[in-house]
Amino acid sequence: MIKSHRFLVLTSAIVLPVLFLAGCGATKKSAPTTAVVPTNALTGLPGINGPVLFVKVDDTQPAHPQIGLDSADVIYIEQVEGGLTRLAAVFSNKLPAEIGPVRSARISDIDLMANYGRVGMAYSGAQTLFLPVLRASNIEDIGADTEPASIFSRDPARTAPTNLLVNPKALLNKSINVEHRPIVTAKSVGWKFGPLPAGGTAIKSAEVKWPAGKYKAVWSASTQKWKLIYDDAPDIAADGVQLGSPTFLIQEVSITPSIYHDHLGSYTPFSNTIGSGTGYLLRDGEEIPVYWNRATATDPTTWTLKDGSPAYFHTGQVWVALTDQQPTFTYPVSSTPAPTASK
Repeated sequence: MIKSHRFLVLTSAIVLPVLFLAGCGATKKSAPTTAVVPTNALTGLPGINGPVLFVKVDDTQPAHPQIGLDSADVIYIEQVEGGLTRLAAVFSNKLPAEIGPVRSARISDIDLMANYGRVGMAYSGAQTLFLPVLRASNIEDIGADTEPASIFSRDPARTAPTNLLVNPKALLNKSINVEHRPIVTAKSVGWKFGPLPAGGTAIKSAEVKWPAGKYKAVWSASTQKWKLIYDDAPDIAADGVQLGSPTFLIQEVSITPSIYHDHLGSYTPFSNTIGSGTGYLLRDGEEIPVYWNRATATDPTTWTLKDGSPAYFHTGQVWVALTDQQPTFTYPVSSTPAPTASK
C-alpha cells in the first residue's frame, strides 16, 4: 500500500505540470501579421508590377488633349523630325480605358525599351527601312498593323493622323492570355526613391526646349507636383486633369541625325541614352544637379549626386525630358540666383 501511494504521488507530480504547460500552449495566441502592400517598381507607390506596355503618343498641337497619360508610370519626351516632340508612355500598374493618339515608333525607342526588358509595344507603324530593325529588337510587336479594329480604333471627333486610340486592357489580354506572348513585368530600371537629396536650389519653374517644341514644369506647392505647360498653355489631358508629376527629370543627351528619314526627307534624330551624362532632378520645388550612367542597353540607368550618392526620386509618376539644350530655371524672388539658363 505504501509503495502504491508513493507511485501515485510521483505520477501526479509529473502529469500535472505537463497538463498545465499543454493548456498554456493551447491558449497562447500567435502574434498578428502585417499585410505586405505590393509596391510598383517604377513609381514607388502601392500598386502591382504588371506587364510593361510601351505606347508611342503624338505630341503635336492637333494631338492635344492626349488620352490616358495621367495613368502612366513613366513618360519620356523625345525629339523627332522637324524638331518636334513625341511621347513614349510606360504602363505597368494602372491601365486606362484608352490611350492616344497613338503614333509611329522611332529609333530612340529601342534603347529606351531595352532598359525594361521585353516589353509590349503599341504604335502605329514606322518608317519602311526602320520597321524591320524595330521588329528584330527585343520587343513584342503589338502595334496597330497586327491588331484588330476592336483594339486600335479611330476617334470620330479627331482627324488623321492624330485620331488612333488603343484599348490597353484588350490589347494585353489578347497578347498575354490568348497569344501567350512573353511580355516582361515591371522591375526597377535604375532609379531609387527616398528623401530629398541635399544640394538643391529652390525654383519656381524649369523650361526645356527642342528646335520646334518646349515644355515648362511649374512647381505647385498645393499639389506637390510639377504642373506642365506645353507650348505656352497648360497641358490638360482629355479627362480635364493638368498633366504633371512629383518627379521631372531633365536628361541631357546627345541628339544626332540617324540614317532614317520621313517621306519629306527630314532625318530622324537619335537620342543616345547609353553611356553617361549630366542632368537635373526636379522634385519638392528644387532643381538638383545629377549624373546619369548606363553602361549597355540592357543595364539600368543610375542617377547620382556629385558625391556619387543616390539621387532619390519622389514617389509617383516620373517624366523624363531627353534634350541636348540647357534648361532655363526661374527662381523665387528671395533666391540669390537670377533667372538664367543653367550652367
